[in-house]
Amino acid sequence: MGTSRSVHLYRPGEPGPETSDTERRQQWVRDGRWAAWIRNDAGDVSDWHHHADNDTYVYVSGGSLTFEFGMDGAEHVVASAGDFVVVPAQTVHRETTSPDADLEAFVIRIGGEPEHVRVDGPEPA
Repeated sequence: MGTSRSVHLYRPGEPGPETSDTERRQQWVRDGRWAAWIRNDAGDVSDWHHHADNDTYVYVSGGSLTFEFGMDGAEHVVASAGDFVVVPAQTVHRETTSPDADLEAFVIRIGGEPEHVRVDGPEPA
C-alpha cells in the first residue's frame, strides 16, 4: 500500500481523470466481478477500507457522495448525480453520503476476493 493511488471523478462532458448501512441489490456476479444498485441513507459514513485487488466503478444517480483518500485522508472528491467515479484497487478510502439526501448509485467491482478490507485509517503523511 505504499504506492500512491488516486480516486478519479468523471463528470458528463468533462475529460477524465481529473460500509455503513447500505442497501444493495446485486445485479450479477461472475468470475470476480459484480455489479449492484446501492442506496445509502443521508449522512452515512463508511469505515476506512480498500477493496484489495478490485477496481471499483461508481455511477451516482441520486444524492452525493464524498470519497476521502490519500496520505492522512487529505484528498477528496465529491460525486453528485450524473458523476462517474473510479476507485483503483488497494486505494484506502472512506465514503460519506451527503447529510441532505440519500445516495443512489450503481457500482461495478472487478477483481476477486476479498471484496472489502477494513483498515485503521489512511497511510500517514
